[in-house]
Amino acid sequence: MEMLSKVALNQSLTFLYWVTAVFLIVIGGFLTKFLYDLIKLTKNLNITTKIVNTELKPTINELKETLHSVNSIIKSTDQSVDSLKSAVGSTLNKTKNLSDSIIGGILKGFTTVLGLFRK
Repeated sequence: MEMLSKVALNQSLTFLYWVTAVFLIVIGGFLTKFLYDLIKLTKNLNITTKIVNTELKPTINELKETLHSVNSIIKSTDQSVDSLKSAVGSTLNKTKNLSDSIIGGILKGFTTVLGLFRK
């Protein structure tokens, strides 16, 4: 009986050995395929990065030029608005001074005429 249990134990250990070997071979195959796919992905990512880099640099340069142009237009418009503001302010001040002198003259003339009629 003891011989039978040793044979059963030997067969089960041999079976375990073969199953483990097959299992490791299958896992090794999947791992090899995974590493191969990972290498291909890295190469494609590198190519994509180079393409994006070469396409993006001219676009960024054009964007810089456009922003520079827009900035200069805004500065020019700001200067024009400032000069218009000062011109309108100057005109309003002159108009105010003129209207003050006209109203002052009218009031002075009215008081003079009123003073003449009172006498």
